[in-house]
Amino acid sequence: MSVEPPKSSSSKPSTSSQSDLSVTVIGGGTMGNGIAHVFAQSGHPVTLVDVSKEACERAFATIEKNLGRMVTKEKLTEQQMQETLQRLSTSMSIQEGCQDAGLIVEAVPEVLQLKRDVYQDVEAVVEPNAVIATNTSSISITKLANTLKHPERFIGMHFFNPVPVMSLVEVVKGHQTDQAVVDAVMAWSQGLGKVPVPVNDSPGFVSNRVLMPMINEAIFSVYEGVATPEHVDEVMKRGMAHPMGPLRLADFIGLDVCLDILRVLYEGFQDPKYRPCPLLVKMVDAGTLGDKTGQGFYSYK
Repeated sequence: MSVEPPKSSSSKPSTSSQSDLSVTVIGGGTMGNGIAHVFAQSGHPVTLVDVSKEACERAFATIEKNLGRMVTKEKLTEQQMQETLQRLSTSMSIQEGCQDAGLIVEAVPEVLQLKRDVYQDVEAVVEPNAVIATNTSSISITKLANTLKHPERFIGMHFFNPVPVMSLVEVVKGHQTDQAVVDAVMAWSQGLGKVPVPVNDSPGFVSNRVLMPMINEAIFSVYEGVATPEHVDEVMKRGMAHPMGPLRLADFIGLDVCLDILRVLYEGFQDPKYRPCPLLVKMVDAGTLGDKTGQGFYSYK
């Protein structure tokens, strides 16, 4: 189908009714299922797209488990949980999953070409006024959009893990993103009960541009024998009032993810201050990635 950019008033994304927005989330991993969860809980019909039936079932089961936890904590009623689940459907086809969506949120792994391939498939089927968003945590929005036919409707919508709990959404405007798209995404994020913060495009945006050098420097402190991981974290918690030390946070994020983001920052800025610590590289090469593998700077076995 022919895709037209959202330039005229009739083609700009509508924010008049939150419940009118149909959402497709591509990628059912930790971030993708969390994003699908919050949109469905806020009243939106959501289609979750992943590559296999097993991946879709796993994502749905995670959402159901997390909703059940909210019921146990009396943050949600059983009826609200069931209504949320009824708004969720899954698909293994981008073509089928995106046809009627007003917002498509890509949440696939941080691989540039993989993301671009997804956008090409999405653009072939979506409506002219649909907004295409990425949950990338570090890759330039402008760089991701440069193969799109209509980059003006492309935007960064960076949620934080765990999505149902964390309030922040970084709304990242690319070089060609239409202001109407920014306004729509800000309104949609507020409708989720989130706090959207607009930022301009830059590698790592604000969050990871500030956070990752701190984590990297904490790793250098261990690498150079300045202090143990426990003591580095204790200093940051006690002295800087951080709820979690930087090395414990790195394990939670995933050391492989931290390394990927640092490499994006290093490539994007060509500044040695973003050079990943050799210890981080060695740990990733060894497969000790933090929480997800049971071993990182701390043991979780």
